[in-house]
Parts: sequence; C-alpha cells; structure tokens
Amino acid sequence: MVGDISPMTELEEEYRLDYFEENDFVRKQCPECGDHFWTRDEDREICGEPPCGEYAFIDDPGFPDEYTLEEMREVFLSFFEEHDHERIEPYPVAANRWRDDVLLTQASIYDFQPLVTSGKTPPPANPLTISQPCIRMKDIDNVGKTGRHTMAFEMMAHHAFNVREDADEEYAYEGEVYWKDETVALCDELLEDVGANLDEIVYIEDPWYGGGNAGPAFEVIYRGVELATLVFMQMELDPDGEYEMPDGNRYSMMDTYVVDTGYGLERWAWMSQGTSTIYEAIYPEMIAFLKDNAGIEYTEEERDLVHRASKLAGHMDIDEAEDMETARGTIADELGVSRDRLEELMEPLEDVYAIADHARTLAYMLGDGIVPSNVSTGYLARMVLRRTKRLCDNVGVDAPLDELVDMEAERLGYENRDTIRAMVRSEVEKYAETLDRGGRRVRQIAREYAEKGEPIPASELIELYDSHGIQPEMVEDIAEEVGVDVDRPEDFYGLVAERHEGGQAFEEEGETEDERFEDLPETDRLYYEDQEGLSFEAVVLDVFEREDGYDVVLDQTMFYPEGGGQPADTGTLSSDEATVDVSDVRINDGVIRHRTDGDPGKGEIVRGQVEGHRRRQLMRNHTATHVIIDAARKVLGDHIRQAGAQKGVESSRIDLHHYDRISREEIREIERVANETVMDNVGVEQSWPDRHEAEEQYGFDLYQGGIPTGEQIRVIEVADDVQACGGTHVSRTGDIGAIKVRSTERVQDGVERIVFAAGEAAIEATQETEDALYEAAAVLDVNPDEVPETAARFFEEWKDRGKRIESLKEELAEVRAAGGEDAEEIEVGDVTAVIRRLDGDMDELRATANALVDEGKIAVLGSGHDGAQFVVAVPEGADVNAGEVVGELARKVGGGGGGPPDFAQGGGPDAEKLDDALEDAPDVLKQVLNA
Repeated sequence: MVGDISPMTELEEEYRLDYFEENDFVRKQCPECGDHFWTRDEDREICGEPPCGEYAFIDDPGFPDEYTLEEMREVFLSFFEEHDHERIEPYPVAANRWRDDVLLTQASIYDFQPLVTSGKTPPPANPLTISQPCIRMKDIDNVGKTGRHTMAFEMMAHHAFNVREDADEEYAYEGEVYWKDETVALCDELLEDVGANLDEIVYIEDPWYGGGNAGPAFEVIYRGVELATLVFMQMELDPDGEYEMPDGNRYSMMDTYVVDTGYGLERWAWMSQGTSTIYEAIYPEMIAFLKDNAGIEYTEEERDLVHRASKLAGHMDIDEAEDMETARGTIADELGVSRDRLEELMEPLEDVYAIADHARTLAYMLGDGIVPSNVSTGYLARMVLRRTKRLCDNVGVDAPLDELVDMEAERLGYENRDTIRAMVRSEVEKYAETLDRGGRRVRQIAREYAEKGEPIPASELIELYDSHGIQPEMVEDIAEEVGVDVDRPEDFYGLVAERHEGGQAFEEEGETEDERFEDLPETDRLYYEDQEGLSFEAVVLDVFEREDGYDVVLDQTMFYPEGGGQPADTGTLSSDEATVDVSDVRINDGVIRHRTDGDPGKGEIVRGQVEGHRRRQLMRNHTATHVIIDAARKVLGDHIRQAGAQKGVESSRIDLHHYDRISREEIREIERVANETVMDNVGVEQSWPDRHEAEEQYGFDLYQGGIPTGEQIRVIEVADDVQACGGTHVSRTGDIGAIKVRSTERVQDGVERIVFAAGEAAIEATQETEDALYEAAAVLDVNPDEVPETAARFFEEWKDRGKRIESLKEELAEVRAAGGEDAEEIEVGDVTAVIRRLDGDMDELRATANALVDEGKIAVLGSGHDGAQFVVAVPEGADVNAGEVVGELARKVGGGGGGPPDFAQGGGPDAEKLDDALEDAPDVLKQVLNA
C-alpha cells in the first residue's frame, strides 16, 4: 500500500534525484496534508491532489489532443517501445492462475511476483512495457462518487529488474537496467510528448510498502488527478533494518531492486477529454444508455449544478473524508445548495456510473473464465454481480443485466460472450431466490435487535452478506419496517472484499520443511525418464528414524512422491541383507523421502521395486483426468477449469468450476468425447519448455493443477489439453483402456464434481451398475429394460398412498381438535389455549396443532409416543412465544427444544413426567405472556 505520511528522515536522501536538480525542481511541503513534493513551479504551495485541490482539467483538457482508450494505450506502449522496452501481452485478471497468494490482478507488478521480483526466474523481457487489466475490489465503495475511481482499470506500466553489483547470491538476471532518475525522466518525457504543461506536474513523495517489500515512491499529479505512481521496490522486512516505514516495520536493502510503475490508462484518456467524470470518458455509450433507460433527466440549471459539483467530487473519497454526509455537505456549501438537494441530484448519477464500471468489471472477470460461486474469485464476482443488480433496481434500470455485461464484453473483444450471458442470467435467478429466503432471516434478526434497543451492528451485516448473500440495502429496508437502526459502514463492500481477496489459491503440497534434510542433494527423479519403469538401483544417502518407521533418502528413485492429487507409489527396497516395505513417499525442496518399516542401512546399494498394478492404474487415472477436463471443456464451454482433483486406483474425481448443474445428457456426451480420445490412441507428450515460452504459447490454463517453480516446467499434452503437471502418465491414450463416469455432485455452488474410473476399474464400475440393474429387475419380476418404467409406476403409487394417509391424518386431527373431551381450555390474554395429551407421532401432533391454529387457538400438545414430545403453535396476533413455551415444558421432562415464535417443538426422555408438565402448561403460558 502507499502511505500518506510526513517524510521519513531515513528515506529523504532517496528522493533527492540528480534529475530534479538538473531540471530546476524545488522540494516543498503541502500545508494542507503535510506531504513533501517536487515541482518546477517555485510559486506552487499545495500538492494539488484532492482534497488539497480540485479537478482543474474539467472543461479544460490537460493535453491538446483528445484520445480514446485504445489510442492512449497505443501512444504509451509505442513510446516505451521506442525507448528500448519490449511490449508484453497482458495477463488475465485472475492472478491465481499463475501465483498462489492472491486472487485478482491489482497491479501490473502482480504479473511478475513473486518469482521474477525475487530473482528466481528471469522476466519475459528486461525492460518491458505492458497495459494490464486490473481489478481493485477495495475501491468498490468509491466507484461513482469521486468521479475518478474505477474498480476495473488498465494499468499501463514499464518495469526494469536490477541486481546490485555486490550481491552475494546468483540471480536469474544481473546488473542495472535503469533506476530512479531514468524512470522520472521517462515519465516527464512522455507527459511532454502528449502535450502536458511540465510546470504543472507534481511528484509527491509517498513511501510504498506491501507484501514484505518497500521502497520510495512518487505520485505523479497533474491538474488535480494522479496520473501515475512510480515505485522503486528495493527493501525487504528486517527487524534490524536501517529504514522505518509507515507500517511501523523496519526494512533493509535487497540485492534485487525493481522499477514498478503504474499509469492509469483511463485517467490519461479522461485528462485528454476533460469530461465531467472519468466515467463519461471511458463509458460514454453505456452512460447514455443507462440514463435513458432509467429516465434520468435534468433541467439546464440542474445540469450546471451537477457539472460544477463534479469538479469537487474528489472530496467524496471514502478513504480520506471524515464521512460521506460531511463530504457531501462541504461540496453543497461551496455550491450554495442544500446537502439534500445535491444528494437528490447526484445519487442516481453515481449509481449509473457504478453500474457501468461494474458491468466492465464483470466482463473482465467472466470473460477470463471466473465462475461465480461462494469461494475465491467466484465469491468476488458474485459480490460485484449482486451489487450491480441492486444498483439497477435502485435507480430504475430495467435492462437485463446480462445485456449490460455483454455490451462491455463485446467492447473488450471477448469471444465467449454467450457463456458470459448464461452465467449472468443464472446468477440473477439465484440472487432472486436468495432475496426470498433472506427476508425471513433479516426480519428475525431485526426483531431481536429491536427488543434489545440496539442498532444492527456492522459485524452482523457482514455476516449476513457473507453467509447468506443478503445485501445491506435489503437489511436497511426491512429494519426500517421493524423500527430498528442499522450501523452500516460506508466502505461496507470494501470490507467484505477484504475478507476474500487474500489467501492461497492452491493448497501447498508437501510438508513443512525439516532441517534434517537441508544438506542432502535433490533426488534424481527416474520416473520422469521412464514412466513405465518399475525397478531400479540406488544408493541410500541417509536414514532418519520416525515414531512409526523410517525416512529413507536415496540418490535416485522410481517411486513417485504424493503430489498434484496423485497418491504416492508403494513397493519395496531390498539390499543383500534385508527387504523393507515402502508405504508412502514425500518430497520437500527436491529431496524425496521413502517411508519404510525398516532400516535398509545408510550407504547401502538397494534395489527398488514399485508395485506395478497400483502404478499403472494411477497412470491411467491421471491421464484420464486430463482427458475428462478436455472433454468437459468441449461439452460445457471454455470457462471450464479445474478446482481440485484426486487420483486413485479404483476411482478418481475432478472438481470443475461451472455455473450450472451438469445434466445427465451432458455427462453422457462428456463420457463419449473422452472415450473417443481414448480410442484415437493419441500420444501423451511430455516436454520441459521455458516457463515464459510455455505461458505465451498455452496461456495460464497451464497451471490448473498447481503452480510449479523454476525456469523450465514440465508440460503434459493430452489431445487438446495442455497442463503443467508433475504426475505419471501412460504413453498413449489407448493405454487408459476405457473411462466410465460413475457419478456427479455439486461440491458447492459453482463447483461440480465428476467421479470416474479408468482402465480395469471402469469395466468393474460398469459391471457393478449392470449387477444392480439385474437385481432390481429380479425383485420387480420384469426384464432389465422395463425397470425404469416399473419403478416409476411403483413410486407414483407409493406417493399416492402417502398423500391419502396424510389426508386421513389431517381429517383425524380436525376431528380431535373439534372434539376435545379430554382437553383443557384456558384464556391467555384475548386468545383461547387448548392443552391436550395426544399420544400420536410428531406428524399427528403438528397436524392437530395446525387445525387448532386455523380456529384462532393456541395449541399446546404433548405425546408419550416416543419419550415425551411437545408441539406448541400460536396464531397470528397472540402475544406468546411458542419457542419459549416448548423450551420450558421440555426442561420439565429432561430435554430441550425451541423454534420460531409461531411454531416450535421439543421434548425429553422422561415420559412419566409428561402429564405433570402439561398440568403446569397454563402457568407456563401466563409466565411467557407476562415476560
């Protein structure tokens, strides 16, 4: 993050550049915010960044020529190409495709973390330039309000990766490409090329820190808006470090140091056009469409007021303002209108701006294959989609949401637009169901807090959204009906996103590092050289005793260690003196450990024997997993990606990101396509390409099963499926034998699981299904092909009998409710309560209770059918809580119970006390009434 602080004396020298001195810059301190900045203008007093200044380019563009997004992007990239940078294609917005510590791409440097920035692998070019689509969920609450914030944006950038001459270690790149002076000079030259007035450019000192790294940074301000950030990543966390940063930690210099710049494409285009807000500059067609659809019209006087307010919109930054009401009031005072009047005019426009931005965000997310769900990137996509739908409903936009997202997807050039629309439509339907279910839950919570006389707290709001998908606006509406306040944070959606943006995208393989193995060399992996090989000779490098056996490290091995969802091989290690069983195999930092039941002896030469049938079945199932993924993508769509996998001997499973249930027809087609690949007997190709070349050729779907390290990665190609994979595979698809899908299930919303078998297990699975069919045919005394029709007929007859039984029970309940010769009736307030023992099952008690409630009576029923059971039902308008009554009665028979205020049930084991409890029921009813 970037900290807005006073200068750190330790860093002051880092900001004193030769370039500034040579070009007559002066260093000043802003009296408004306290930040130090550099400028050519000796008369300048403030830094100019809102709220210290206003947007000074609206109606007076900062560049002489007007640029579209496409034109501005090309100007930037071409400029840096002319300055010896290589243009790099952008990465997906889903950063968890190539790194395991974040979910979304929030900056261009994310493309090169952590492997390149740490020096473990070389960059694709050095220096390089890129225009990277990004999504910053933390800005979601500012979108539409400040006039400049967008959640989806392109970060134009140039990067250089450097290593100090006195570095002790060896890195994947070396020397200095360029550093701070050259970076600022390039920024100045670019601004001059597009016609900016260099005297108005301000470089604000703003130390950067995040992710364990830090360094000096400049915010580049021009006419009231930040056009670029120039970060010089050169420090790492160190308790004894020389430099203290605003996060309270100390840092020391690294061997590597990186130029990390970010130029906001949208803001540069906005600067060139001088429109009222950034949204009119980048979404002109969408804004016009939404305003027309929502019927937003202003008089000439109102348009002028809105336009003047736009120049002051920087005050509405939720991260800087005291609160939104105060910020709005400040703007209103300056314009000479009431805050309410300004809010009335601005809020519909702000919603429209946010809808346009969110539609673009969704187009990026869904276009890059993110499937809405309850976890990971899918959760964030769902949050944006539901907020967009709510905004549409608020402002009166009735255009289908899938149509709005499609408009942006077309503009961004995505080819999977049909799938994008299908995902959006599916999500809108799910959201409607959520609102139906959620209303009841919210009313219950609202009543609870109303009784306490407390507002619904922010923690409850976030939990309602996180667990039930209920948005705060809906909570506020229902709370208003109940008469309770809601403590809603102004950055609510940012707080929710923060809970889900971090975290690993993949589970780490292997165990925690054991220092006992640090000095051992990496094990030579023979299973990559000969995947069919089962026997080998090796030298025992070391043996470590464990509580339940031994860890044996060899110089080379054919045993595959557990990883990538593939279980470890088993087998034996034999010397002239002994044979030990290998029950498990693990790998850490390249050292493979064989877990055995005996000590083969350090320094001994051993013969290893891998258990052949298990290895061959695992190979078949692993290759079959790739074949199933390929078939699923061809049948269900290109958005299909692996969410997890586990290979086995008898069966395997693959979890796939998909927005809908997989139908029986689709499974049949997946199975057919998969077995067609098997019958085609295509070769399974293994290669070790340079990782950047592989990424460029195949994209980041390479890393569906995990993210390998190293400059070269192992790539497995099976038909049209290409993945980075460390597992063992058959040499040709025909060696799989056959693939049989055994079942499908929904693991969670947005993730579908396919369980399948391969090879011998596929034949056994088919035979098991046939055996079950023939057994059913024998029981029903019909031919196997008549089983479905016969079973359906029997099921319908069984349902009809069940309905008849229920009908008879209800008739009996009505008779009992009307009879009541052994029932006690008392008055509870203005309502009659019927207390009765009825030794039937729980269904009979519920039916009788419902019949009494239909007559406007309170029902208190007890049964000794199975222990002591109670049902209490209360008609509308009766001031008795059924849950409290049941709880009290159940305690008298040694149990418990409860439920909603209108219907509850419970009981206990002590049936002998049932009658006593029912005798006490009148007193219990009166106590609850008077509580």
